[in-house]
This record gives sequence, structure tokens and C-alpha cells, in this order.
Amino acid sequence: MTATGDAAQLADALATKLTTPTHDTDDKTGREQSLAEGAAGVALLHIERALAGVGPWSTAHAWVSTATARGISAADDTALYLGAPAISFILHAAEADQVHRYERALSTVDSHVAALVHRRVDAATARARRGEASTFAEYDLFAGLTGIGRLLLRHAPGTDALGRILEYLVCLTRPRADHLPGWWVSRDPDITLPTPGGHANHGVAHGISGVLAFLGTALRLGVTVDGHSDAIATIYAHLDSWRHDDQPGPWWPEWITRDELHDGRSRQPGPFRPSWCYGTPGIARAQQIAAIATGDTARQRMVEHALAACLSDTDQLDGITDHGLCHGWAGLYLTAWRAAQDALTPEISHHLPQLAASLTRHADVSDQDDPGLLTGATGLALAAHTAARNTAPISGWDACLLIT
Repeated sequence: MTATGDAAQLADALATKLTTPTHDTDDKTGREQSLAEGAAGVALLHIERALAGVGPWSTAHAWVSTATARGISAADDTALYLGAPAISFILHAAEADQVHRYERALSTVDSHVAALVHRRVDAATARARRGEASTFAEYDLFAGLTGIGRLLLRHAPGTDALGRILEYLVCLTRPRADHLPGWWVSRDPDITLPTPGGHANHGVAHGISGVLAFLGTALRLGVTVDGHSDAIATIYAHLDSWRHDDQPGPWWPEWITRDELHDGRSRQPGPFRPSWCYGTPGIARAQQIAAIATGDTARQRMVEHALAACLSDTDQLDGITDHGLCHGWAGLYLTAWRAAQDALTPEISHHLPQLAASLTRHADVSDQDDPGLLTGATGLALAAHTAARNTAPISGWDACLLIT
């Protein structure tokens, strides 16, 4: 069977395994409203398949119903991957064909999202005035304002709420009074890697590349605020200062610590696994989006070469140990696929067949116990669906990864 056929078979098998929603009545965490690991994320798979005509709307609706069964949270800790913004994202995805299946619900949910944005921007502005460090939860894709902004850019591009998020992100790119980057966080990247004094994150998921991808996408769509282009230029300059031009190609450290910033030198010995979340693929795609928006063809060629070189490097590819979206084959395939559609040369496209084969290789459906979008079966199924059809997702679900 061809890689395309294997991908279609895998997508079908995983979707079949995820047909019937489960509902844990004892789970009071609200995780069913999570895009990353809950029913909301699984709903995206069945929405995409229904829009493509390969799955029933009844299954998609069953997962939407499960995601909203205990009400929808619009608390201050909700964002694109949890609560009202997550539910708004999946309901809008379900109407990508212009059929108003959830119109009344969307009107209510979106009003809560707008109010949430104003509260969260107010809190972020107050934090900045106090001179305190930012947090991932304030600005990042998963829990912060960048993710909510991507939702609004798709479905409410002319609103004050989106304008305030863009203005906030422009301010975030400006250096702090202590000369640290505005997106500096005081926490460690994770519990196993202490960074005394905090760090500046370069990844798409939690770092400045996610902000760059969002600002670049907004610029491509003609939605801008004062200082927008300057903010992109600031991020460019920062990433350029930390770029390594080694063999087989350019790469960026996943983050920099206070000591590294002081020394002007990263201690990361080389590129790690080529992931969407932290690695060269995500960072390169973010710059590609912004380069297209700013007309910077030299940068576009450089980052497309960086991505293609990464895809050619077996040492880097050997670092991938799972099939998920976040840091596995699914995320790598989708990032490369989106980048290939915009690329100036076919250099990236040449790698897509092999990436599709790697996506399905060793993907045992019976071993996919995690149903989630971000690290589990749903994300793998959606990537396989794209590989099988070789067309952009109809629902636009991959906007939640900032790669489009």
C-alpha cells in the first residue's frame, strides 16, 4: 500500500476507535472542554471528517455535546485550549461550510470570550505596569492571549477585543526596564531543567515564535495595530542573534537563560528533535509566515532551507519518539505540509512522502490509549487525514497550532 493509502487507513481506524464519547461522571476537572486532551479536541477530528464527507455529523455532534455537557467555563484561566474559547473554536470549525449548526450557541459563547479578553488584557497590562515578569499563561498559545487572538482573527477580525490583544503583544516585544526581553518568564521551561532567573522561550507553543506566527498571520490578513511591523522586526532581530548556522543547516536554541543572555552564547550543543512545539520546524514556519507577510524573501528562503535541511538530517529525525502533534511525527508532518504550500521552491515538498510514511510507520492503533489532540490519537488521525487527502483541512482546525 502507498503512504497515502496507509494514511487513509490509519485515519479511518483511529476515527472508528474514537466513535463513541466517554463521559466520566466522577471527573470534575472540566477536562472535557480541553482541546489538548478532552472531548473538545476529539470533536475536531469528527467535524473535519464530516465536512470532508467521510464521517457522519451525528458522531461529531455527540462529541460536541460531551464537551459541553457540564456547562462551559469562561473563567479567567480559560483560553484557546480550554473552556469558552476552545468551545468557540470547535463550533466555528463545524460551520466552516457556512451551515449554521450552532449559531445561537456561538452568539452566547463568543460574547463571553470577548468579555474574557478584556479582563485578561486588563490583568496583563496591570502586571506590566508593576514591572513583573510575564507568564506562559498570560501570553502563550495554549493558555494565553496569543491563542485567543488566533481564534478572534479567524472569526472576529474587526473587534476591539482582537485589537487589544494585538496591542498587548506589540508591547510584549519591547524590552523590560531591566533590559530582559518583554516575554521573559521567571519559571523554568520544565521541572527537570532549572533555569535560575527564568528564561526567554523561542518555541511556538510557549515562546516568541508563537507570537511571531500570530502577528505574521494577522499582517497577511491585513489586520494590524500601531507598532505591528516594529514588533515583528524586534522578534526577527532576537531570533537572528541566537541563530546557529551549522551543518546541516540553521537552527535555534529552544530557549535562553539569564546566564546565556549575559554571555551572548547558547549552551545548547545542537538542534534537538525537530518538533512543532520547540524545534526548528515550528520556529522556521513562524518566520516563514511573517516573512511572507513582510515581503522578506531573503528570510523566507533562509528559513525554508533550515526546515528542509532539518528534514534531511537523520540524526535530528531519530530524536522523534512518538506520533503526536506536539513533538512527534504528526506535528512535524503538518508543519512541513503547511510550509510546503507557501514555499518558494519544492525543497520541502520533496520530503512529504517520506514524512507521511514515517507518520504511519509503527502507528499501532491498539496502542493509542491517549485519545487527545495534542499528544494522542486525535492529533495523529487528523495528520493522517491531511496526508491521505493532500489538501488543507476544511475546518481550518490546524489554526490552533499557529501554522496557518
